[in-house]
Amino acid sequence: MSFETVIGLEIHAELHTRSKIFCSCATTFGAKPNANTCPICLGLPGTLPVLNEEVVNLAVKAGTALNCHINKLNKMDRKNYFYPDLPKAYQTSQYDLPICKGGHVDIEVDGMKKRIRLNRIHIEEDAGKLIHLEEQPVSLIDYNRVGVPLIEIVTEPDLRSVDEAVTFLRTLKAILEYGEISDCRMEQGSLRCDANISMRKTGQDTLNTKVELKNINSFKELQKALEKEEKRQRELYTFGEESKIKQETRRWDSAKGKTVPMRTKEDAHDYRYFPEPDLVPIIIREEQIVSIKESLPEMPAQKKERFARQYGLTEKEVDIIIGDKALSQYYEALVLLGAAPKAAANWILGDILRLLKEKELEADLIPVRPDALYRLIQIIAEGKISITAGKEVFEAMFITGKSADAIVEEKGLSQISDSVELEKIVEGILDSNPQSLKDYAAGKTQAAGFLMGQIMKASRGKANPQVTKELLDSKLKERLE
Repeated sequence: MSFETVIGLEIHAELHTRSKIFCSCATTFGAKPNANTCPICLGLPGTLPVLNEEVVNLAVKAGTALNCHINKLNKMDRKNYFYPDLPKAYQTSQYDLPICKGGHVDIEVDGMKKRIRLNRIHIEEDAGKLIHLEEQPVSLIDYNRVGVPLIEIVTEPDLRSVDEAVTFLRTLKAILEYGEISDCRMEQGSLRCDANISMRKTGQDTLNTKVELKNINSFKELQKALEKEEKRQRELYTFGEESKIKQETRRWDSAKGKTVPMRTKEDAHDYRYFPEPDLVPIIIREEQIVSIKESLPEMPAQKKERFARQYGLTEKEVDIIIGDKALSQYYEALVLLGAAPKAAANWILGDILRLLKEKELEADLIPVRPDALYRLIQIIAEGKISITAGKEVFEAMFITGKSADAIVEEKGLSQISDSVELEKIVEGILDSNPQSLKDYAAGKTQAAGFLMGQIMKASRGKANPQVTKELLDSKLKERLE
């Protein structure tokens, strides 16, 4: 009997605002614990919230970018539950009248295109952060994140594989970044994902019991968590033990490599939603929607089409480059300086991505400016250093921040391009390798390769390959005449 996987995602994205959703506290990441708080976001008695207008604008922008219907009349609701990181004992969110309904995101997996439907997008406030101390009987609470504005993007259960889920999240992240809706820094928690996963017999229409995987903040962890939970559920169905699958929330324990139960999953009625009495309904004007739609910058799908057409890159190259907004901006800056489109792509897809991964850096933190890399490309094109030496120079630039010229000088990497100097080296190698000359004369062309290697060795790799090869060919011809 075959089974299929059914996955739906709930993505929380912090909106790119300077202040919180209901007060003027800063949303900056990395502040001292509890520094960005006030009586309003701490929910002290007698305080009243005031909705940040930019939150509404960015939510409408997200809805527009994701093909949603914008509800011109919507409201805020109270979602009641007690947890230490929520000082009011309720979260101000949206329930039956969200700001956006419907929508879709188009993805492509293994060459197959698929449309993933969205159920809704709503706005809400974030909760605080609990810090659990190892081997201590207490936990610490940082309320800086309380009141940071979020949009929650809820998909329909349209995803049928782990790869589809990861691709969807990557695609969504790019859209939110390009639209300047969220900075999507997953390592800072500004893009997080809850995944609902269930199994059913292939061909079955109804949905079976689902399990929610909570607060996943990287593509790699999403993939691992879904794969493990998929395997766990598939095995239970295979052995007729599907009754053991409960509607519950589980967390991904990366250290143990498995999902761990947290609590029974609540239904909507458990939260006792009711309209937020301290906030008036949100009314959005048609001209506001039109203005926001017109303000949308070039989005990933448009950029993909333009890059392929304008720069002649392969689909795979384009997908990687535009998959990160900062990377695409770096690429275009490099090309605008004069770098050949293909050469610029090779630098990004090769050395830059490798070093970013090694140093665990985001693309917007590339320490080598585009103009500095372009200067290195020029030095290589001028024949001053080889491509191999250029890669060595770039890595040194990445680590030290020094210029290409300075590193070439320090390391003594300049190529020998002077024909008089090279001629002396070539003649010396030919004189000391008479057998190779005889082999070459006998038609063994690999002898020329051996001689070229000896020349490069004698010059300590500094001989200009192109000039050297031309000289070697000329000298071999002379000696055979």
